[in-house]
Amino acid sequence: MIQARKHLGILAGALMVLVATASMAADGDKGNSAAKLSSDAQAALSQLTATVPAAKALEKKAVAILVFPSITKAGLMIGGQYGDGALLKRGKAVGYYNTTGISSGLQAGAQKFGYAMFFMNDGAVAQLDKAGGFEVGMGPTIVVMDEGKAKSTTTTSMKDDIYAFIFSQKGIMAGLGLQGNKITKIDPK
Repeated sequence: MIQARKHLGILAGALMVLVATASMAADGDKGNSAAKLSSDAQAALSQLTATVPAAKALEKKAVAILVFPSITKAGLMIGGQYGDGALLKRGKAVGYYNTTGISSGLQAGAQKFGYAMFFMNDGAVAQLDKAGGFEVGMGPTIVVMDEGKAKSTTTTSMKDDIYAFIFSQKGIMAGLGLQGNKITKIDPK
């Protein structure tokens, strides 16, 4: 009985954090017009490619780049994340998407970060608009580029469908990752 109450208490606390995270994300993104999402995505991509040579090299070869300039993630055992972004082709926004995710396990904290996904072929881009949205970890091969991998990779050795870079991390969160996130097309005003 005491063990069950303890688990219910942890679950209730985690759900409160999840609801607060969703509320923060929704409140913070109310002003996300198409123009603002496009501008923020282009600025975030420029900053990423200026500081990460592998991202700059991939930018030249990518068919499209999906940029989420600001994702909010928080959790305590159960976590959630949310953010909006733009799909860029030749520097221009051609579509808008949001990313959401719910996770469970050993995690705690809150964090803001961005990520960019470099789509290397048309087939990978086509997966974005499948019915029900695009789920990271299902379908095309995605390689998450950390700092070490980005330094040792050349464009001639890159053969995968999608390369993802996490950037501008602020806050403390144990358990950051992209696996299991869902990306869905949106129509910002």
